[in-house]
Amino acid sequence: MLAIRATAVLLALAGLGHTLWAGVHDPGTALAFGLLITVGELARWGALPGEREPAPLGAAGALAYALLGRVGGEPAGHDVLQVIAVLLAAQLVACVPQLARGSTPTADRVARRFLTVGFAAVCFQPLHGSAHTAGRFGEGPYHVMLPLLLLVLTGLCDAVLAALLVRSRSAAPRARRGAGGTPAPYGPLLRDELRGLMGIGSAVCATGVVMALGIAVAGLWALPVLCVPLLLTQVAFRRFVAVRATYRQTITSLARSTEIAGYTRPGHARRVAALCVAVGRELGLTGNRLLVLEYAALMHDIGQLSLVDPVADGATAVLPAAEQRRIALLGGAVVRQTGVDGEVAVVVERQADPYREQPLPARIVRAVNAYDDLSGEGPIGPLGALERLRLGTGHDYQPEVVEALARVLARGGLVPVPPG
Repeated sequence: MLAIRATAVLLALAGLGHTLWAGVHDPGTALAFGLLITVGELARWGALPGEREPAPLGAAGALAYALLGRVGGEPAGHDVLQVIAVLLAAQLVACVPQLARGSTPTADRVARRFLTVGFAAVCFQPLHGSAHTAGRFGEGPYHVMLPLLLLVLTGLCDAVLAALLVRSRSAAPRARRGAGGTPAPYGPLLRDELRGLMGIGSAVCATGVVMALGIAVAGLWALPVLCVPLLLTQVAFRRFVAVRATYRQTITSLARSTEIAGYTRPGHARRVAALCVAVGRELGLTGNRLLVLEYAALMHDIGQLSLVDPVADGATAVLPAAEQRRIALLGGAVVRQTGVDGEVAVVVERQADPYREQPLPARIVRAVNAYDDLSGEGPIGPLGALERLRLGTGHDYQPEVVEALARVLARGGLVPVPPG
């Protein structure tokens, strides 16, 4: 993480120093794109948790300036370092209102933006206008292929950087505690980021290319017109994220009902959900499968609300197998009545089955739930609970899931959820 930030800082300083020394080429175009990026960054206010790109207009504007070779048929004249300087100036101006409100921009997001835009500019600007490139792509339809190809590479670069930053952030709590262990797996994180490119990321990339190509022909007058579709996309996506956040809050509230009623220990559902997501990533789950796993983990004990006599401390892992299955089936029936995705209900219903008959999310929920139940039961503690799970791998718990749980616990990368 420090290397990424340091590289971004050096790139920003080089761009600023070069532009101050050599001057600004085509100041009107630089000012127009600087204003666009600033407005895009300011539009991120009100962003909700879960938004992969809170400032899509700013990102599209920065990419368009990096891929801009002509303005109204005339050469643009700017170079790679001027692109970085304009981006830096826009970021600094957008930071002023944030600082006035007592908030600061995310350093990792800003560093990622500088490196991604710098990568696009380094790939495009030296190639544009060269005799070899002009002879290969010409000025017709094939000319569009160059920015599209570079945009694909830029998207891959952005996904690689994003996954590295997420991996570093997940290891930060472990590093602060001085814990050892292996780092978080990079592959599932990268797959998540690549999957994210198909959503708002594809809209940002497409708008960046269309902006660059449109301005090359029509001039700066095309800039406000081309921004409208992305603004509408941002509004629609923000509404989608708000609905999904409300949906998750509803599920979390339902999960807490077992704690409020005294059927489970405080924080049990949240601890199980956090560990299940970490184990799921360890085993390669991404996207919707990971979301189904999280929801099922949050609601895995909701069947206990149908019991007349609560289980002591909500520890269903110590009950007979037939009783565990009965509670799981009751939980699945409750989940189906709430209107939650049917896949979540299936995971909740089958969490007590022999692991060879379960889908992978149910195997994870069963093992992690048992670990949290056993680690809070008497003096055996976390190590004793993990050993009990390993002894049960012949029938109750899948060995691969138990070992993935052991690796997650060894890393110590999860922050414990406080009770209540």
